[in-house]
Amino acid sequence: MYAHKKSPLVWFSHITVLLLVILWTVPTFGLLVTSLRDKDQIVASGWWTALASSTQNLVYRAPAADAQIEQADGTFTITGNALEGGKGHVSHFGTSSLKPDEYKVGDTADLKDGQTLTVAKNGDFTIASPTAFEGSRGQRIFITATTPPVFTLDNYRNVLGSEGIGQSFLNSLTVALPSTVIPILVAAYAAYALAWMKFPMRNLLLAIVVGLLVVPLQMSLIPLLRMYNGIGNFFGVPSKTYVGIWLAHMGFGLPLAIYLLRNYIAGLPREIMESARVDGANDFTIFNKIILPLSYPALASFAIFQFLWTWNDLLVATVFLDNSEKTLVLTARLRELLGSRGGNWEILTASAFVSMIVPLCVFFALNRFLVRGLLSGSVKGG
Repeated sequence: MYAHKKSPLVWFSHITVLLLVILWTVPTFGLLVTSLRDKDQIVASGWWTALASSTQNLVYRAPAADAQIEQADGTFTITGNALEGGKGHVSHFGTSSLKPDEYKVGDTADLKDGQTLTVAKNGDFTIASPTAFEGSRGQRIFITATTPPVFTLDNYRNVLGSEGIGQSFLNSLTVALPSTVIPILVAAYAAYALAWMKFPMRNLLLAIVVGLLVVPLQMSLIPLLRMYNGIGNFFGVPSKTYVGIWLAHMGFGLPLAIYLLRNYIAGLPREIMESARVDGANDFTIFNKIILPLSYPALASFAIFQFLWTWNDLLVATVFLDNSEKTLVLTARLRELLGSRGGNWEILTASAFVSMIVPLCVFFALNRFLVRGLLSGSVKGG
């Protein structure tokens, strides 16, 4: 009767996985909510209060003297609305930054030279004076306003409408697609050779590939660039082109690709290859007709990692590509956009999701192969 009870270790693993999912999902969801909120409310309150009204301290400068109107009784007035957009309601107001909530709505604030200020709940204000207003700067009005939740797509319009975003999007695709396909093709051939072809020093080559997995990218980046520039200068090939970054991403991605694909291919049934050889098939035919179709899960799992890496890359693109308008990738473009707007959280969050759209589509399209391909490539060996 106790056979179907789960052990404490199983419960612990389930709870751990659940906590990890929450730790990753909650901040991402908060980022999405923030990217859809009004920019003033982002500063005023956290994303978890997005569905509740928020209280903000706002500063509004009334129109200057040229907006005054003379009334029938000889007084002069300047009117307007301190709530730009007319959303929400005012609870307190003031005329000094030291006391922004000095007066309640409906009270009359005394200004200089007999002038008075009144503010209504809907934000309408009236500044009255017995004499004509003078000066080119209007009165500052500090208000405490409660505004309802506001959601908008303006943040995304600002990001997508920025100059050069479309070109940078295409540039990122130009970098990411070949940088994903080329390593897969090269690694697949190398993995088959290391798994099923016998030649001298095969195990040594495999050990070198495994050793390259632990080499930091930053350590090999500059030597690789100098070698590439030297070869380019020798053959008269211009540096900092798409070919260079394709080769760089191929070099950085090959060790992991060869390791995963080799282990997966080595675990395929030997009888299939032996039957094909009996029928007269050579290695090239076996690879194209048998190995590639059977290795699709492993190929797809590596394609996900490689595409995510190349799409989100900034370091390699900065080093191997000319940072001109024609070749600037999306991550570099968003970095420039944020350089002048570092305090604009609405731009930061919207930019993050714009850069995530394509990787998410690729991940959800291929994720059913991810676990199967990784597990097969991790535990099987030949």
